[in-house]
Amino acid sequence: MKHGEFTFTMIKPTAVKLGKVVPILHEIDLAGFSVIAMKMTRLSRAQAERFYLVHKDRPFYSELVDFMSSGPVLAAVLQKENAVEDFRNLIGNTNPESADLGTIRKKFAKSVQENAIHGSDSDENALIEANFFFSQFEIFPH
Repeated sequence: MKHGEFTFTMIKPTAVKLGKVVPILHEIDLAGFSVIAMKMTRLSRAQAERFYLVHKDRPFYSELVDFMSSGPVLAAVLQKENAVEDFRNLIGNTNPESADLGTIRKKFAKSVQENAIHGSDSDENALIEANFFFSQFEIFPH
């Protein structure tokens, strides 16, 4: 995968439970992203703790881990030029009340915690996060 041309995303448990996977994937497709890896899975508490380790000292860490291990998620690697920045713009602010109209979080999130979707915040984290969920044999870049 070429640096800058991919990002990682995860549709979170509430959005999956509410049947928003297909509408969210449709938004991603309309924005010009290609799905190059995808799987439905459920994080164990230990996996969620490891994935969100960067937030370990934050007050919301325990709630985040509980939430992210509460049900299935859809993990995906997306490809597009300028992927991380473009995807962050597509998903919008973490707080859906502050998110711009038309963004995924504005349309599908219930709250700051149940904000429907995760998106990598840097090219480096996109690689780390993609490798957390997928082996090199499960990612098919164009």
